[in-house]
Amino acid sequence: MSIKKTAAVIASGAIMTAGAATAQDDKELLIGGALSLTGIQAPLDTPGFLGAEVAVDYLNENGGILGRQVKFVNIDGKSDPVTVGNVAVELIDRGAELMVAPCDFDFGGPAGREAQEAGIVGISTCASDPLYSSWSLGDKQFTLSMWNTTMGAVAADFACEEKGWKKAYVVTDQFIAYTKSLSKYFVEHYKDIGCEVILEDTYTNGDNDFSAQLSRLQALDEKPDVIFLSSYGQDIGVIIRALREAGIDAPVLGGDAYDDPAMHEGLGEKLGNDVYFVTHAWMGPESHDEMPNFIELYKAKHGEDPESSFVATGWDTIMLMAAAVEAAGTTDGAAVAKALEEGEFDLLTGKLSYSSAEEGHEPDKAAVLTELVKGKPSFMGWRRPETLPKP
Repeated sequence: MSIKKTAAVIASGAIMTAGAATAQDDKELLIGGALSLTGIQAPLDTPGFLGAEVAVDYLNENGGILGRQVKFVNIDGKSDPVTVGNVAVELIDRGAELMVAPCDFDFGGPAGREAQEAGIVGISTCASDPLYSSWSLGDKQFTLSMWNTTMGAVAADFACEEKGWKKAYVVTDQFIAYTKSLSKYFVEHYKDIGCEVILEDTYTNGDNDFSAQLSRLQALDEKPDVIFLSSYGQDIGVIIRALREAGIDAPVLGGDAYDDPAMHEGLGEKLGNDVYFVTHAWMGPESHDEMPNFIELYKAKHGEDPESSFVATGWDTIMLMAAAVEAAGTTDGAAVAKALEEGEFDLLTGKLSYSSAEEGHEPDKAAVLTELVKGKPSFMGWRRPETLPKP
């Protein structure tokens, strides 16, 4: 079903229908957002914000949600958990009926907790640590992203089974839950499928000094076939540059934090090779039949092509909310959460279904594998592991 003909990307059997008339039909439906448009989280949240704006315009041009026009108000969370929580409280006080949370547990969790306290559904655009779950945040909280159990397993399957890289050096940035759990699940799955981690190392975000880690790596009796680097922000590029300038040419593998055009540009044609990462989508027709239509809408709104898959997470978060509210016939938090639990959604970021609240609202979702070639991303296809490590 084309996005040019329907007001949401809808799951099989969950086609939107007009809701019953209510006293709120003539009142805007306020969706609050605490996405961080400044600070270290901005490269992930800003694209999501831009994609969400496109979705809201599209919905309003096609009848809104339950016949109500949609208003999306985002207040900059400033990459600060306390600010994010305060922003969520302010938006709920203004009458927000749904909440868009930042793309991370540490930064997004405060918005989810405030949404839960208010009894409304909150969805993070792309938090992937399993801490972003109904177990931690409550029965009305969800994330659009696959969990790091999937992201880590996709990376491990690719390295060990597809490429035959049997020995890995693993570096874990101690920055946030995301960077730590991504390595954890990669290592667990990599070992489970018969490959070996020859050294696990750590890094502290913001150090901009990888010399101690290089010394330990160079002192190994055997060279790694692959380097799994779980880091965040521009530190990823700093570390890759340090590796290459030290003459270490092993392929580098990581997660969705690599999906940052500024990092790709910084590496350039010389250093931006043999780098692979697992992310949410590919901004081209190879990824999803509806992607060209979305890109057309995005260009009409923002005057340029989308730069990363995080743009699609913003669109999908709003469209997922629309689908669930329409299926529920109300914005009541319990009813919308039930619709999300019972639905199956065909999104730009892949088909998605959730487990029950008792099972954590675990997302069942595939991931995209991407390669950097001369500093430019290249689509390698969708991946869905046959088995996953336990969260």
